[in-house]
Amino acid sequence: MVCESNNKSYLKSQNLKIIGGSTLRGEVKISGAKNSALVLLAGSLLTDEKIILDNVPLLTDIEKMCKILKNLGVKLTTNDHQLTIDSTHVSIKELPYELVHGLRASFFCIGPLLSRFGEASIPLPGGCNIGKRPINEHINGLKALGADILIEKEIVKARILKKGSRLNGSNIKLNCPSVGATETLIMAACLAKGRTVIENAAREPEIQDLCQMLNKMGAKIYDSGKEKIIIDGVQKLHGCSHKVIPDRIEAGTFLIAAAATSSSISVSPVIPSHLEALLNKLEESGSKVLIKGNSISIKGKKIKAVDVETAPFPGFPTDLQAPFTALMTVAKGRSKISETIFENRMNHVEHLNQMGSSILVKNNVAYIEGVNELRGETLVGSDLRSAAALIIAALISKTTSHIYGLEHLDRGYENFEVKLSNMGVEIIREITEKNNSDSNYKSSVIKEKISTGVNAA
Repeated sequence: MVCESNNKSYLKSQNLKIIGGSTLRGEVKISGAKNSALVLLAGSLLTDEKIILDNVPLLTDIEKMCKILKNLGVKLTTNDHQLTIDSTHVSIKELPYELVHGLRASFFCIGPLLSRFGEASIPLPGGCNIGKRPINEHINGLKALGADILIEKEIVKARILKKGSRLNGSNIKLNCPSVGATETLIMAACLAKGRTVIENAAREPEIQDLCQMLNKMGAKIYDSGKEKIIIDGVQKLHGCSHKVIPDRIEAGTFLIAAAATSSSISVSPVIPSHLEALLNKLEESGSKVLIKGNSISIKGKKIKAVDVETAPFPGFPTDLQAPFTALMTVAKGRSKISETIFENRMNHVEHLNQMGSSILVKNNVAYIEGVNELRGETLVGSDLRSAAALIIAALISKTTSHIYGLEHLDRGYENFEVKLSNMGVEIIREITEKNNSDSNYKSSVIKEKISTGVNAA
């Protein structure tokens, strides 16, 4: 259940034992988008009426965000993947550091709280260690809307100087199309006085999902999904029901896994246009892709090397760079993977090389010489997507792997091992005893069985 602890405690002591060499088969049900659900939860703070969110994924990041909302006085009611949010009795106070540390999405709360209540105090955000992700764009945009902002002892304190007044609409041009800044400023502008224009806005599907929900709540947002977004502020927003879009990154990860193992699977529900950049690269690398309604089928074939450069949507997503790098390790020929979004998102390369790949990284570009096969290893994923990449590499291997870093994996993939098990992968979640070194683990006799066909979050 969302917002409640589950049986995956002590995640740093757990690993996935994966017997490589399996062929995937069947259909994968794709969960709601993590990156959409997190910002929708923050957006619910803009109204004192109830918001009902459907298709909310059961993830540790969602659990953390729920705890943050509860700390603010929000009442949450859960029913499987449905979440009812009542922000009637929100109390404005500084959020505890321990709650927001490690969850960058916690900073999304600053826009709704500032806009609705005239003040907000949020610790600087954390998150995966994939490089610098400054909040300059958020801060500068909020200042343009009339907020007074002070950063003191790693706490961002924002307020509207004149008590009882509102933020003022403004023309804001982002220096880069930051997803987080675009979402923060959209939410802040909804209750501002007058019109706000955001230029060089990010265009990601998750932003479009946020705008759709806000418009259901009575906001007046135009041209979401375009580089210029227009928001006419309103006096009040009301409650609504909204369904979270499917997670394009989860869907993409399973499609890559199928391509890497020469498998045939289908993923649904999905919005195919959200995955166009990936699908083009999968076809270019040899896989056959078929789109039918909200389902995508893939038939993996011999893998050819292709070059990839990450870019803001609709370009190739940075969140799929690590999984696609794992695919290219066994492609025929040489490929080049360029990471242009985050400067520290090649942490998986060292581990892939330990498994037998041939990758050289220079200036955030991975040069890959395809090899015939990988070997199983015991490794620790250092962030969410690198953990997924190592699992894909373990599937490719002909031997057994133990992949740690599940505290990262469970942030963004719901029942990942259950879904793989349902497709024929020999995989089990083990609870282990950790030795002194982070890279050396001793397995205990305790194991968590994978039950096929069961929602075991």
